[in-house]
Amino acid sequence: MSAIRWLAAGTDYDSFPPPDTALDEPNGLLAAGGDLSPERLLIAYRSGIFPWYERGQPILWWSPDPRAVLLPGELRVSRSLRRTVRRGTFRITADTAFERVIRGCAGPRSYGTATWITKEMAAAYIELHRRGWAHSFEAWAGDELAGGLYGVAIGRVFFGESMFSRATDASKAAFVSAVRYLESRAFELIDCQVASAHMRSLGATDMPRHRFLARLEALCDAPRPAASWTCDHMGSSP
Repeated sequence: MSAIRWLAAGTDYDSFPPPDTALDEPNGLLAAGGDLSPERLLIAYRSGIFPWYERGQPILWWSPDPRAVLLPGELRVSRSLRRTVRRGTFRITADTAFERVIRGCAGPRSYGTATWITKEMAAAYIELHRRGWAHSFEAWAGDELAGGLYGVAIGRVFFGESMFSRATDASKAAFVSAVRYLESRAFELIDCQVASAHMRSLGATDMPRHRFLARLEALCDAPRPAASWTCDHMGSSP
């Protein structure tokens, strides 16, 4: 931890070091400490930085190189997923159950019991949602929440945070609908943070950090969209 900057309590919200000073190993670790106030989080996202840490650790801030991103027009939908979406297997909504989506994402996974979404982290994003910056997409099977995802929208960039699924393809169906929704509203970039096989199967690719930061500078100053996406969200077929 000695090689990264410690953000003491009470430091200015924009006191992050330059992203290009992040460590190579672990890839992207930039700073520690600070807080999860809405003001600090919004500056972090605009700067290409996001928090990720496990229970018992200090807040850790990251800016990996390369950055996993998805351009909305490059969404990849498999045949089976396309059938699921077209059949309307899941009813997709937006901003109708943000706190439940957060709880779903914080729940245990098949590959382990640890979660990085602590109570502190959940509270921070619930406050961002209350202020109109964080949004969720939900996949429903009848009256049951089968899956969903959430993230932060700034300008024409959607910073994806996490997703969960309790039924096959539920989170993927929500993601497909989310991408179509974002594309229809002129969003140009979806931040996926770090590449995974799951996100690559949906079309995510790597972008060098310097290029990603340049894109943020151009896109994050765009007008802020409507605070709630509930009323005007309509699921669409790929």
